[in-house]
Amino acid sequence: MVIAVQPRTHAAATALAAPRLPSLRHFGPNWYATVMGTAIVANAGIALPVDLPGLETACIAVWALSAALLALVLAARGAHWFHHREQARAHLLDPSVAPFYGCLSMALLAVGIGTLTVGQEVIGEQSALTVAAVLFVTGTLIGLAAAVVVPYLMVERRLVTPDNASPVWLLPVVSPMVAASFGPLLVPHLPAGQWREAMLLASYAMFGISLLATFVILPMVFSRLVRHGPLPLVLTPTLFLVLGPLGQSTTAVNKLADVAPGAIRAPYADGFAAFAVIYGVPVMGFAMLWLALAGAMVVRAVRDGMPFAMTWWAFTFPVGTCVTGAEGLAQHTGLAAFDWLAVGLFALLVTVWAVTGFRTLRGLFSGALLAAPRR
Repeated sequence: MVIAVQPRTHAAATALAAPRLPSLRHFGPNWYATVMGTAIVANAGIALPVDLPGLETACIAVWALSAALLALVLAARGAHWFHHREQARAHLLDPSVAPFYGCLSMALLAVGIGTLTVGQEVIGEQSALTVAAVLFVTGTLIGLAAAVVVPYLMVERRLVTPDNASPVWLLPVVSPMVAASFGPLLVPHLPAGQWREAMLLASYAMFGISLLATFVILPMVFSRLVRHGPLPLVLTPTLFLVLGPLGQSTTAVNKLADVAPGAIRAPYADGFAAFAVIYGVPVMGFAMLWLALAGAMVVRAVRDGMPFAMTWWAFTFPVGTCVTGAEGLAQHTGLAAFDWLAVGLFALLVTVWAVTGFRTLRGLFSGALLAAPRR
């Protein structure tokens, strides 16, 4: 008996040798938002000015979850670049996707902050410091690169027009602000003198980079809203992204004030402490104004049938930065009102994180979140 064997075609052989992993084709950089949004829950919760039973244990568990998510998303994004290079390059030229490359930096930095403030209870102080230092250096370099490269591509390729200005544009320029909040945590671990002062002032410089870039972008976002009306329903949650630079900058100036006395001469150290309050209080006030405005727009969008999308993660990290900002102001002013503000915002953060996380898991398992975007 003769058995005929059909020869493999070149296409079939190629497919067997290098599977295309179609489920990852549309796995974009926006998935780093799941890491950021989870890590901020632990980072904000561990510093709450209240003693809640089980809070520290819960923060450790959430930090561990954020670290695991970081590893999974990094692996998935690596597979995306390996198997779908053309799609990955297209993301860089898509004005609705390219800004999310700033989320890679913030995911690394957010998990790094949690490693130093929460994770050392699990892996030990020295191991936590080593991991945090690696994540700080890597996340800071990527964040500074994204803050230049993404706006450059959007300008050089003329990818955007004034009428499609979006809060998403803030993502690449907020990452240096997260680094500015992380740097002060490393200052006490550096040799006294030049090293500490250099880290302090470098963090302050990154604060300036992000803040001034925000001042350029935010007026365009508000102008677009006033001239052209509300954002599309699926993009409405991105209005919460404006809270990111506001809350994170307040967090940064308070963290910098904490370590200034041991890093810089007395007159300037006192100036850092004064600036933390002089800057932080009015900015936190504006953040609460924007929170009310964005919340009203979201309520309107929900009534009009706002669908679930990955944009819902915009409810998490930005609100978390306002929690840490309020915590810092409570410490430096001694005002109980900021304690209660931090607790109230943290309750909001945990609620939106739980809802968004559940909806994300459901969309992931159903395949809806990995499907090709609708045009």
